[in-house]
Amino acid sequence: MSSPLAEIVRPDLEKNRISGARSFETVIYRPAQTPRTRKSLAAIPCYNEAVTIGSVVLQTRKYVDEVLVIDDGSTDDTRVIALEAGAKVITHAVNSGKGSAVRTALKYAQDGAFDFIVLLDGDGQHDPREIPALVEPVEEGTADLVIGSRFLSSKNKIPKYRQLGQMVLTTMTNFNARHTTTDSQSGFRVLSRSAIKRFTMESKDYNVESDMITSLSAQGIVIKEVPISVTYDVPNKHKKNPITHGFGVLRSIVGTMEYSNPFLTFGIIGIAALVGGIAFGVTALSAYAATAVLPFWTSLLGGTFTLLGVLFLMAGITLRYVAMTVRRMV
Repeated sequence: MSSPLAEIVRPDLEKNRISGARSFETVIYRPAQTPRTRKSLAAIPCYNEAVTIGSVVLQTRKYVDEVLVIDDGSTDDTRVIALEAGAKVITHAVNSGKGSAVRTALKYAQDGAFDFIVLLDGDGQHDPREIPALVEPVEEGTADLVIGSRFLSSKNKIPKYRQLGQMVLTTMTNFNARHTTTDSQSGFRVLSRSAIKRFTMESKDYNVESDMITSLSAQGIVIKEVPISVTYDVPNKHKKNPITHGFGVLRSIVGTMEYSNPFLTFGIIGIAALVGGIAFGVTALSAYAATAVLPFWTSLLGGTFTLLGVLFLMAGITLRYVAMTVRRMV
């Protein structure tokens, strides 16, 4: 491998003419340092987004080197319109869920040696003009996962039912992760090459956003949030019932918690049962002190809840030890 500094030896012609002697001078050649260009990809998971995908692709192309649309088994013209707008398209034969589409995008980014990937929705909720703001922390090396938060901007008009649902899901995600976010479900985010390689969870559907935070924060990946705008006045809204969607994500988060942090899950149940047992027990003792008669059902409930609380706490401690042992072995 050649050195960045090359020595070029050339005759000193002026001295040669005066003295007739053969003399030389050394000139240090410093080649121009060309900065390494960063290779960027934007990936848009889609399912029946023919109405909006064309404009989203056209706007996104202004800020990245390549746009990839993952057509997750659409039955409309999503694929054709995305291709006409200048995107590359990978089509799933059947609708496999957003988690599957995101994993396809991350594999494409890793195989293509992209420096970072921008994930955004194809329904027009996200503004591609905000891509540079999300990319900046990754380019500066201050974060490997950047999440666009709808709740860091006071300008967004988010429906109350969505705010409540997102608050519940974000709170549960924060319980399970080693990083606190304000918008765990945002689909507008950027991953560095390191984060792309490290995310390995087999997320099936919309829980991929929570799983990404949980998985990467556990590996020490630096996560940041930046404010973004969002619009819910889109042509193809309400494809998925927000209530069933929310419960589906919540069920997945709880399932992940049971595996990654069983003591937290079983501990909460155990403590709640113990509190109930103590309450019933105090009630029973108060009644006994007043009447000299111990109420049967209140005493039974007190003893049952206390026993269940102890069992759940013991199960949480045991499962946490097992989970830690398994993670050390993997």
